[in-house]
Amino acid sequence: MIKPLGDNVLVKMCESEDTTKSGIILSANSKEKPQIAEVIAVGPGGKIHGETVEMCVKEKEKVIVSKYAGTEIKYEGEEYIIVKQGEILAKVE
Repeated sequence: MIKPLGDNVLVKMCESEDTTKSGIILSANSKEKPQIAEVIAVGPGGKIHGETVEMCVKEKEKVIVSKYAGTEIKYEGEEYIIVKQGEILAKVE
């Protein structure tokens, strides 16, 4: 398993929709890159100016990340992205 260090968060992007709300089927080229991800693992927190940064997200939460944020990795056949906590824009409830 991958365990992030510092204020890094391991996320797995959620699948984008194949159809629009009105029922139009989208081709692979017209789909936007998804921005909603599920948190898989969270680092212990980092230090900024000597103070510990508390992590605001937990495993299994859904979050919105910046569109082209993080580092994409492939591990055991699955695709993940490691992002800094600051690249997480919001939680999805």
